[in-house]
Amino acid sequence: MAASGYSDLREKLKSMTPHRDEYKNKYVDGTSNGSGKGRKRKNRESDDDECEYSDDSAELREQEARRVRSSILQKSIFTPEECALIEEKIDEVVANGEAGLYREHTVDRAPLRNKYFFGEGYTYGAQLEKRGPGQERLYRKGEVDEIPSWVHELVIKRLVSNGVIQEGFVNSAVINDYQPGGCIVSHVDPLHIFARPIVSVSFFSDSALCFGCRFQFKPIRVSEPVFVLPVRRGSVTVLSGYAADDITHCIRPQDIKERRAVIILRKTRPDAPRLDSDSPLSSSPAERPTPLKAKRSHRKADPDAAHRPRVLEMDKEENRHPSLSRHRRHSGSSENYWRRGQDYDKHRESSGRKVKMRRH
Repeated sequence: MAASGYSDLREKLKSMTPHRDEYKNKYVDGTSNGSGKGRKRKNRESDDDECEYSDDSAELREQEARRVRSSILQKSIFTPEECALIEEKIDEVVANGEAGLYREHTVDRAPLRNKYFFGEGYTYGAQLEKRGPGQERLYRKGEVDEIPSWVHELVIKRLVSNGVIQEGFVNSAVINDYQPGGCIVSHVDPLHIFARPIVSVSFFSDSALCFGCRFQFKPIRVSEPVFVLPVRRGSVTVLSGYAADDITHCIRPQDIKERRAVIILRKTRPDAPRLDSDSPLSSSPAERPTPLKAKRSHRKADPDAAHRPRVLEMDKEENRHPSLSRHRRHSGSSENYWRRGQDYDKHRESSGRKVKMRRH
């Protein structure tokens, strides 16, 4: 070994595989004490997603969870009888939306979730001309319907009398109507649009509000939350501080097992930006849209439906010709069968009708 210039076999192996040191250093945060406290390991969440976890990540997540928890106020204010009355009013809002009785920007439809803006509405998500936080804009005054009187009488007044909000605070009310399996992706309520706190009241069923999740799609997947807040029917949730400003919140599909509605009460900032009058998203406040065609019913859906893979058109086509697909599967190495399949397809396209095969 001395003749080769190495006094230790480990030194020779190290010189032959220098990439191992680079790989090792890749998972150390640069600490020079050699304690390995900052060492990280990788766990596979799925075939196309990797997430890093450090040895002290559990403690950090717990600290963050405590910060979230400390900036949330939750109260049970509404009785089951009061909930039932408010839920009837929510059903009326849904019916009015289906009948096209609201202004265009009052109703925003999404798969398994409808939003109803009252008082103030704003652009978000795919509606934005420029994507990203800070690009949201309020609609011009009068482009959404006013807050219904029943929201003032049955909801806002109760919150004022219980000291949750001050009188005159609310000028924006949004009703989110979720069907089973519905969700809303991780977000922070736009800081440049809404003052704090953010107040929400839940109806129809129990659910959960999750903080610090990441969404991925096709199929939809949600990472482990930093904090999960149970949300009961009739409960009031108030977000401020860290929970409202410094961490995202979301509704996961698996947490909506039955129909659920939430009334979100907020105050817009006086300097919140609005859409320009010449914006393509703006329209005359006096204009009323033609009645909207009902796009969904309120039947109970399967909460797991959002997690199932989509059936591709090519799969549907193959199922229409089971005999042909069996030939192709069992004789993939046969050139004759492959040509027969092509000839069969060409004949069907040219004739425009099914070919009736004779039996000999």
